[in-house]
Amino acid sequence: MTALTALMAVAATAAVTAVIMARDEPDGPPDPSKPLVAGWKTVVNPKYGTSFDVPPDWEVLSPDVFSGHADDNDSDKILIGHTAPAFYKSEWCSIDANGDGTVSDFPLGSVGTKGAEGAKDTAEVAEKNAPTWVYAAFTQPDKSVVKWDKPVEYTTKTGLKGTYVKARSKGAAQPNRCAGDGQAIVFSFKNAEGAFVAWDFYGRTAVPGAIPDTLIMRILNTVRLTPTTPSPTPTP
Repeated sequence: MTALTALMAVAATAAVTAVIMARDEPDGPPDPSKPLVAGWKTVVNPKYGTSFDVPPDWEVLSPDVFSGHADDNDSDKILIGHTAPAFYKSEWCSIDANGDGTVSDFPLGSVGTKGAEGAKDTAEVAEKNAPTWVYAAFTQPDKSVVKWDKPVEYTTKTGLKGTYVKARSKGAAQPNRCAGDGQAIVFSFKNAEGAFVAWDFYGRTAVPGAIPDTLIMRILNTVRLTPTTPSPTPTP
């Protein structure tokens, strides 16, 4: 479960080892940069034209930050990742897994958004990405313990329509104290430019403090569109 968090200015091949009371609706369309849930933080990703809210105890990183997971056998091969991430307990577990003196931090959960160029529909995006997050973050090299549900059509609080898929692992190997089972939920939709986008959550399961599904879905319900501002730096 090799993970990485890096500034967009860092080349994709340079893996950085680390893991990484709803208020009354106002009159008129809500400001996408303001939280829909009182006291929460808003995460904005101008590259993909999205925003969503997370609870106040989550850590929100810059839109220029890429966070993802690389192949355990090839750190230059990125399996999946997203930008403008937010983390819940980003240093939930820290370990020098291979004894080389480098300590990796693993979060209890993370959310972000990514593009899905070339997809035919939102169901395809969600069904492809949700299992990939679980595999990349929690079960490498074993794909057999990854399971996922059928795509579900969903409309968020602001009327954004799309499809989500839930995936999970059961029986992931535990080579160290940070390893174990996890889950992912991916909600796919089209942004204002008509491009497919995926909102991603992944996190550990069956551990004290694991993020409950009710909270994950509450966060997902705040996903909405914002104006897009193309980044001059290619996304890994």
